[in-house]
Amino acid sequence: MPPKRITIRDHSAEANLFARRTVITLLGIVGLLCVLISNLYYLQVTRFQDYQTRSNGNRIKVLPVAPNRGLIYDRNGELLAENRPSFTLEVVPEQVEDLNQTLSELAALLQISDEDLEDFRQELKSQRRFKPVALKSRLSHEEVALFSANQHKYPGVSVEARLTRYYPYGETLTHMLGYVAKINKKDLQKLVEAGQEDNYAATYNIGKQGVEKFHEDRLHGQVGYQEVEVNNQGRIIRTLEFQPPTPGEDIILNVDVKLQRVIQGLMQGYRGSVVVIDPNNGAVLALYSNPSYDPNLFVHGISSKDYRRLLQSPDRPLINRATQGQYPPASTVKPHLALLGLDEEVITPQTRMFDRGTYRLKNVERPWRDWKKWGHGWVDVTKSIEVSCDTFFYDLAYRLGIDSISEMMVKFGFGDYTGIDLYEESDGNMPSRGWKRAKHNQPWYIGDTISVGIGQSYWTTTPLQLAKSVTVLVNHGTRYVPQLMRGRYVDGEIQLNAPRELSPLVLKHPQNWDVVLDAMYGTVNREHGTARKAFKDTKYISAGKTGTAQVISIAEDEEYDAEKIAEHHRDNAMYIGYAPYDNPQIVVTVAMENAGGGSSQAAPIARKVMDYFFENQPVESYAAQ
Repeated sequence: MPPKRITIRDHSAEANLFARRTVITLLGIVGLLCVLISNLYYLQVTRFQDYQTRSNGNRIKVLPVAPNRGLIYDRNGELLAENRPSFTLEVVPEQVEDLNQTLSELAALLQISDEDLEDFRQELKSQRRFKPVALKSRLSHEEVALFSANQHKYPGVSVEARLTRYYPYGETLTHMLGYVAKINKKDLQKLVEAGQEDNYAATYNIGKQGVEKFHEDRLHGQVGYQEVEVNNQGRIIRTLEFQPPTPGEDIILNVDVKLQRVIQGLMQGYRGSVVVIDPNNGAVLALYSNPSYDPNLFVHGISSKDYRRLLQSPDRPLINRATQGQYPPASTVKPHLALLGLDEEVITPQTRMFDRGTYRLKNVERPWRDWKKWGHGWVDVTKSIEVSCDTFFYDLAYRLGIDSISEMMVKFGFGDYTGIDLYEESDGNMPSRGWKRAKHNQPWYIGDTISVGIGQSYWTTTPLQLAKSVTVLVNHGTRYVPQLMRGRYVDGEIQLNAPRELSPLVLKHPQNWDVVLDAMYGTVNREHGTARKAFKDTKYISAGKTGTAQVISIAEDEEYDAEKIAEHHRDNAMYIGYAPYDNPQIVVTVAMENAGGGSSQAAPIARKVMDYFFENQPVESYAAQ
């Protein structure tokens, strides 16, 4: 067998193979470098803004800054609603690792009540987890110091200082001013619908009642922003940029808080209201409803116990009786009805009738009784108003008819909203044939009309409506919308609102205004006037009309005896008045629930209100303001 041949190495082939491998390797390396460079370009150039934004999002936060709420002053510069510093313990849920454990430890540390914890959990359900939720409000300085010493143990929990609303006069102005309280789901939904959600990003409270709610847009202001740098624990290191918020407007009310406090003192122990208006422009000088409550209870969240007490009180303190209380106007509307009778020529100033104490219609068995059992004898329109003769107005209403009465009384403002800058208002009821058919599916009876003649039956009004109607009388038909807001501060200067005037009520015979006003003068100043005793020896001359509103029906063979019936069934006392008679500066309306007669109860209250007004507010200087 021949020997094996030894293969000689092909160096050239090996060199070529090596070269090919080297080239392929280099191409691979170059390709990978290109991919790396391409990715670096993509990250550093193409996506630079995106990743810088993400980076800054971890490092830089944009925080909304709540504006300071506008202040509220009375007409004389007294502060009615202010902002005071307050400390609140807040929790950002997403930053807390074990929320239940944290809440338990904080409750032990700061003595947080079970009710506060429950409120926090309820609030948590309606808030996003990245937004802070208040756990406890109104921390004392000792509690702030105690938490600050232990804050490192509770990431996501902090004490925040902010300005909160405070009402220095408490329950004196509640039904007028209203109050602010925490923004709830319903409020948030309304803000979203109105496109205002962003403007309330840092705001916790919103106007809930009264002026605070009606003028919310003015009082709130515009949100600001601050751009801050934070560390990995979310703590602010420094502020990079600050856009200050625009504070809310400071507004001025027509109200005189000193007059309001006098009225508050006079109404203690009674349920009812007093309204005082300047008839020259519709400015509301006082609007008080009793009983009232402290609005400061609602600012930081009212307790369940306190809220139940208000809700369950038989005196209904949450109702604004001045604008929501609906009462039969009783004899206070006799001047209005007399004016209609005169203008329609159903009666004249000389028309007389004999009052025997009852009024009867032909073929009707039931009589209608006068408040004075034996009657008033011969009366004309002037005397019938002065002595408040029911019989005269039974007959007048019968002759006028409900259609004519309803049409005219609507022009005075009955059965409609007054337009005052409050949302809490009832429209009362001015009955008509159509109203009764729609409401009770019954026809209108002549007996209904006769009762309307003395302000009873289905006729109801609010004290504010009644006051507005009196301004129409004293102004000979000029009608103003009642206004609480007097003006606002603009660059340190007071900018006053113009009076809101409606189309006037025009009579066929303008001289009839003076006939009715003269009768109201007689009610206060002549021998048999029902308010003469209450206004005896005043230093000013006033005019007015008393009213006693029957709450329950009294059978024909029964006599009214307040001592024998339940307190809530007793008559309401009413009074309308104005002064001075020849140059009216104020109109006063008093409504007192179950208090008795208008001449004995309501008129003396009105007298004291006017006494204070003219003793402490000279007409000349007051009118010039």
